[in-house]
Amino acid sequence: MTRVLIIEDEDKLANLLADYCRHAGYQATVCDRGHAGLQHLREQGAEVVLLDLMLPDGDGLDICKEIRRFSNVPILIISARVDELDRLLGLELGADDYICKPFSPREVIARIKVILRRLQQTFDGDSSSGLSLDADRLSLSFNGQSLALTAVEFALIQTLADRPGFIRSRQQLMDRIYDDHRVVSDRTIDSHVKKLRQKLAELFPNIQFIDSVYGAGYRLGSLNAEESAAQ
Repeated sequence: MTRVLIIEDEDKLANLLADYCRHAGYQATVCDRGHAGLQHLREQGAEVVLLDLMLPDGDGLDICKEIRRFSNVPILIISARVDELDRLLGLELGADDYICKPFSPREVIARIKVILRRLQQTFDGDSSSGLSLDADRLSLSFNGQSLALTAVEFALIQTLADRPGFIRSRQQLMDRIYDDHRVVSDRTIDSHVKKLRQKLAELFPNIQFIDSVYGAGYRLGSLNAEESAAQ
């Protein structure tokens, strides 16, 4: 059974979300403190985390950052902080999605279903380039080295790798990553690409996995160290 961890200190909202999750067939656990949520995730695990940003014992963005130090579990931020900077910062810290209060619990369930559908997508990889993606582990492997990704990062690189060399517009990437067709800005996609590039560069500093095509979008890079260095 899919386990959803709800880190939210508003009792009424937390219990409402838990009820909707259970009605959708998920197992729901509520923690009203960030550090209690971290402990539960380390000890019990979860398939999805719903994370409030304004918690009694700290900023939820710090909790998001801490989760990413030991887990690639999908994180859906739920917050009354509607500023675009907060949303983009949350995504850059590794969150997979962001929904602003007030919201319909049905929308939260719909977002969870989108995340879970992304996890079920598969890609066998391009053996000629040495790149492979593992949907079960949300990981990328290249030249014998592996890298854990978030659900959104995995969907992003998977979309580019499905057709190597072909340009994917921001709209195409948004449609693939957010297949519930919500309205998100180009900056959201750019933020995900930036975070993924940084993560890839730490492990593969001489490889450019994602090329920017001015005015068009993004495409999978050559994955050749010499060609990447020449660009």
